[in-house]
Amino acid sequence: MERRLSELALHFHAPTGSIATSDFDAINHVARKAGIGYDLWQQGLLTLLFARGHDGRYLCGESGLTLSSCRQIGKTYTLGTGMFIQCLLKTGLTVIWTAHHSRTSDQTFNDLADLAGGRTSVFHPYISRIRRANGQQEIRFANNSAILFGAREHGFGRGLHGADMEVFDEAQILTVRALDNLIPVMNTAPDPLAVFLGNPPKPGDPCEVFADKRRAALAGRDGTAYIELSADPDCDSDDHSQWAQANPSYPHRTSEQAISRLRNTLSEDSFRREALGIWDKTDTTHAIDPQQWADSAVAERHGGGATSFAVDMPPDRSSLAIGACMRYPDKTAHIELAEYRDTGQHGIAWAVEWLASRWPTTCSIVIDAQSPATVLVPDLKSRGVRVTLTSATDMGQACGRFADMLRDGHLRHLQGQEALDIAVSGATTRNIGQAGAFGWNKRTADVDISPLVAVTLALHGACTTHRNPLETRRVIRLP
Repeated sequence: MERRLSELALHFHAPTGSIATSDFDAINHVARKAGIGYDLWQQGLLTLLFARGHDGRYLCGESGLTLSSCRQIGKTYTLGTGMFIQCLLKTGLTVIWTAHHSRTSDQTFNDLADLAGGRTSVFHPYISRIRRANGQQEIRFANNSAILFGAREHGFGRGLHGADMEVFDEAQILTVRALDNLIPVMNTAPDPLAVFLGNPPKPGDPCEVFADKRRAALAGRDGTAYIELSADPDCDSDDHSQWAQANPSYPHRTSEQAISRLRNTLSEDSFRREALGIWDKTDTTHAIDPQQWADSAVAERHGGGATSFAVDMPPDRSSLAIGACMRYPDKTAHIELAEYRDTGQHGIAWAVEWLASRWPTTCSIVIDAQSPATVLVPDLKSRGVRVTLTSATDMGQACGRFADMLRDGHLRHLQGQEALDIAVSGATTRNIGQAGAFGWNKRTADVDISPLVAVTLALHGACTTHRNPLETRRVIRLP
């Protein structure tokens, strides 16, 4: 027996307000005539997405609808056909469909173009044009509605003038910057609607937006529509009943063989994310103990140590942080935020001069290889500065060292640095690899943790470098 969406979902948070009507009734009527049949859970999803309140507006219009699930359940088919038929029914409707990767948006476009194209298609008389040019793919309907497709990795969305609905596929790889480029496109829409579709993010995915949507829903925030189709977090990965709970298309649409293939080829963590829809466990409390942080604050640093610096920028490149660390002969250390500037006002060129002028008396300058701050490396090298680039393994060691030294009372920081304090209080952790290493992550999308990353890497540089330009060296004169 089929189960309803609310019965299948591990987490189900409907938007605020009661449903008066839903556009899905008309959509489903057209779908049946075209031979498109929706499972019960798919009907529930589209009913909720297109639900209207007593004021006639979309209930999901405030924060959009977010769906987290495993792969191969048919969510793209469900939303794709739903949006396609909605365009048939609504004159002048513009839908933007974006994915992170071009291959994903291309596949969705091709599937819907196949639905629309061909003289044998029941939808053919209602299609005005199908444009297949790379980066400008679109389906235009005879009633002046349109679905536009593009990949965020190629900057799709900039320059678009207006839209009524937006679908963010691969939402687990959706940055705040990309969202900021696309959401304002709906500003003039009378009744806008946004949909976020994704799988549980892998470690390192830029998942701030998706994770924030989930966090808000689990915290019970009003206006949030969130659905999570997942197996139980502590389940046995070989329990086939859990496969069915995670994937409502199993076994009649997604075969047992298909899931078994994933089980035999993926790692345990990857299988739980990709096939069971289970999110990695994250720190639900503070990554850095507030009391330990408060106890380690000092009014001023004392001299006598060797200095290292590190640079970091957030993914949206809105700011640049330079962290500093002074390490002392007794193996203790002091960290502080040396500089923190808005790149919109100050740019980034100043940082090259700032660091180059201090290099002669500096032990190390560190930048993570995955940070946007690597843009500074060529200019720093041209000034004779030797930059240490860190890997994911280095980051795990750096964050572990930071936590250990803070806990043991061997790390001090300058008090009253608001940007650093905010970063510390807004930080959570993410797994790096399978051996227990972790890195810093931000609790919500509007937190900038680059100050924390910068001082962490500065500490790492100070503890691992062999350079000390202030060290007195004995010169041996040869006869």
